[in-house]
Amino acid sequence: MNPQDYRLLLTRRQLFGRSAAGIGTAALASLMNPELFAGLPSRVPDAGAPRAAGAMPAVHFAPKAQRVIYLFMSGGPSHIDLFDHKPNLKGNHGTELPASVRMGQRITGMTSGQKSLPCVSPLFKFGQHGQCGAWVSELLPNIASIVDEIAIVKSLNTEAINHDPAITYIQTGSQQPGRPSLGAWLSYGIGSEGRNLPAFVVMISQGSGNKTDQPIFSRLWGSGFLPSQHQGVRFRSGDDPVLYISNPPGVDRDTRRRMLDATGQLNALAAEAFGDPEINTRIAQYEMAYRMQASVPELTDLASEPKHIIDMYGVDETGTDGGFARNCLLARRMIERGVRFVQLMHRGWDQHGNLPNQIRGQCRDVDRASAALVMDLKQRGLLDETLVIWGGEFGRTVYCQGALTADNYGRDHHGRCFTLWLAGGGIKPGVSYGETDDYCYNVVRDPVHIHDYNATILHCLGLDHTRLVFRFQGRDYRLTDVHGEVVQGLLA
Repeated sequence: MNPQDYRLLLTRRQLFGRSAAGIGTAALASLMNPELFAGLPSRVPDAGAPRAAGAMPAVHFAPKAQRVIYLFMSGGPSHIDLFDHKPNLKGNHGTELPASVRMGQRITGMTSGQKSLPCVSPLFKFGQHGQCGAWVSELLPNIASIVDEIAIVKSLNTEAINHDPAITYIQTGSQQPGRPSLGAWLSYGIGSEGRNLPAFVVMISQGSGNKTDQPIFSRLWGSGFLPSQHQGVRFRSGDDPVLYISNPPGVDRDTRRRMLDATGQLNALAAEAFGDPEINTRIAQYEMAYRMQASVPELTDLASEPKHIIDMYGVDETGTDGGFARNCLLARRMIERGVRFVQLMHRGWDQHGNLPNQIRGQCRDVDRASAALVMDLKQRGLLDETLVIWGGEFGRTVYCQGALTADNYGRDHHGRCFTLWLAGGGIKPGVSYGETDDYCYNVVRDPVHIHDYNATILHCLGLDHTRLVFRFQGRDYRLTDVHGEVVQGLLA
C-alpha cells in the first residue's frame, strides 16, 4: 500500500479500532494453541462482555442448567387435543363460542369471516398419569409415561396470532425480524463448553402433518446484531451434515491447513489495519470449520450407539434417516460433546383442517423420541444439567375452522393460551402450572407470557435476563426487551 494512502486510513476511528487488535491476536493464538494460556479466569466480570476464545463462561449466579435442548413444534400444536383436558367441553360441543369468552378478541382472517364459531371437543381420550396425576391425551402415551419428570405449563400466552410474527416473537423476543435468537443470546452470554463444535446447532425435520407447513427462516437461529459467531449452525441429513464440510477432490487435510494458515495471515493483516471485529470472527469461524471436519463425522456416526438406545428413540435400523428421532439422539450426542444449545424444529403442526388425522401422525413422529431423550439424559446423569423444552409458537382455537363433522374438524391459531413442557435443568418436575377456562380460551390462573418464559430459561442457566444486554444503535437490548418475570413456581 502507498504510504500516503495508509496515512489516510489513520482516522480517529481507525486509531481506536487498531488499539483493540491485540484482543483479536490473543483470540487467534488461543484457537491455534490453547496451551499457551497458562491460566484463564474462572469467570468473566459480566455475562455478555466480550471474551477471548477459550475463556470460561460468565454467569450472574450459580446455574442449574448448563445446556438446552429445545424441541420446537413448528406450526402450533393443539393444546386442547394434547394436554389441556376440559371434560366440560363435551357438553358444549357444536355450540357457538360465547361472546363473553371471546371478549372481542382479534382472530385471523382465516376464520373472521365464518358465520359460526362452533366449539369442538377433542375426539381423543385423556387419562391421568404418574404420581402427579397429570392429564395427557392418548395421542402421547410415551410423554404421558414421563409426566413425573416434566413441568407442564398450560398458561403460556402471546400477542401474535400468525406464524411468522409468533415464531419470531418466541424465538427472539420481538415480532419484528432482526433480533438475536435465544440460542445466540446464550452463545453470547456463556459461550460454548467445547472447542470442536459450535455453541448453537439447529436441525429441522418434516412431520407427517401438514406437508405445506409454514416456512422456517434461517433468521430464527440468527445472531441479529450480536457478533455473527453466535448464530446457529444448521445440520442437515445426508452425507454432508454441514454444507461444504467435506474437502473437494484433490484437497486433503494438510492442504486445507496450509490454505487456512495463509488465509488467516491475510485476515490478521486486515484486522490490524481496519480493526473490524467481524474479521476476527471470520478467523475463528474458519478454525472452527476446520475442527468440525474431524468432529462432525464422528458425531453423526451412530454405529457406536447400542441397539437398545437406537430402538428406544425409534431411529430406523440404518440410523441414517433425517427424522425427528435421529435428531433427538444426535442432540444428546451434541450436548455430551459441549454444544450449548441444540434446537430441533419439527414442522407440520399447522392443522387448520383435517386435524384428527394430521395430529395423529405428528404425535407418532415425536412422542417416542421426546420421552426417550428425557429418560436417556436421566440415565446418563445429564438431565439435572440439561434443560429440555417441548412446545410451539402458539396453540389452537376451541372453535372449529371450516366444516365440523362427526369425525373431522380444524382449529385456527390461538395465542391467548397454549401449553408447553420443560424438564431437567432447574425445573420442578411433576407439576402442572397455570390454568385456563372451561373453553381452553383464556388464562384464569398463573399466566406466563413468553417474556416470562424466556426470562425463566435464562435464569436456569445462571443469567439475569435484565443484565444480559447488548448495546446496538445507542440502546441496550435484551431478549426480554423491557418485560419479563422469572416464573418462580416452575423452579426446583
